[in-house]
Amino acid sequence: MISAACLTKGSTSDEAARYMLNGRGVDIRYEYHRMIADVFLSTAEGKTDYAIIPIENTIDGSVSLHTDWLVDEVNLPIQAEWVYPSIQNLIGARSELSEADGELAYDRIVKVMSHPVAMAQCTQYLKRHLPHAELEHVGSTSEAVRIVRDNPGRGWAAIGQVSAAADNGLDILEPAVTDHDNNYTRFLLVGPEPFALRESEKHKTSLLITLPEDYPGALHQVLSAFSWRRINLSRIESRPTKKKLGNYYFLIDIEMSMDSVLLPSAIAEIEAIGCQVRVLGSYPSFTYEAR
Repeated sequence: MISAACLTKGSTSDEAARYMLNGRGVDIRYEYHRMIADVFLSTAEGKTDYAIIPIENTIDGSVSLHTDWLVDEVNLPIQAEWVYPSIQNLIGARSELSEADGELAYDRIVKVMSHPVAMAQCTQYLKRHLPHAELEHVGSTSEAVRIVRDNPGRGWAAIGQVSAAADNGLDILEPAVTDHDNNYTRFLLVGPEPFALRESEKHKTSLLITLPEDYPGALHQVLSAFSWRRINLSRIESRPTKKKLGNYYFLIDIEMSMDSVLLPSAIAEIEAIGCQVRVLGSYPSFTYEAR
């Protein structure tokens, strides 16, 4: 049996985890948490084998809090990554929020609740259809659905997933209310052991690079080490080191495994100019395939 820590049941993280892990011939035990800190700590403290971490979204970009936890708070290697569609829906009790002919009565909805990231993905929809409604942020999309379930007759609705609506006996008032059709979230599987349930032809390596303060042009040298070897970088992001104003480290995703000859030599060249290099993981990368 494999155990996995995840954000709340019925959330996008939960659906993404089941897409990645279920049906592989191994029993999976899920441990759900409201806070991402508890998801990380569950695996860091050995209570679960893996943690499922949403790290980047098509619309909102990187999730800075989750990145900082991965870098600063725990030492959990990345063992896999995959993308999963973030399809948000307007959820509530149709019997309370519809007209006699079954059409949704927007004016009856006085409050909409969801996780702030999910809410941001539906900004234009909310402005167009529910400008009068109060918007309230809660810890997760599934928590929002539960709150709506527990407060019938108050004109409340939630933005969340189909599975959360089904689990709580509520209706999909309007499906797919995200502002963009290509709304995907990239997830990381982190933990101490390599991931072996699926194989992929595509592999990536994530590096954390801290530049020396006394080396002008160090970032150019770093990028040159990859460039002349024709190593493709799929992502580069700067984050503050939290030690000194103006000091940053760089997160770099590389479309190559550490098993290659070129990547270790590039890292050696970067370290030779005084950079600190930490390998966050070298892992299989999976693309979403509809089932």
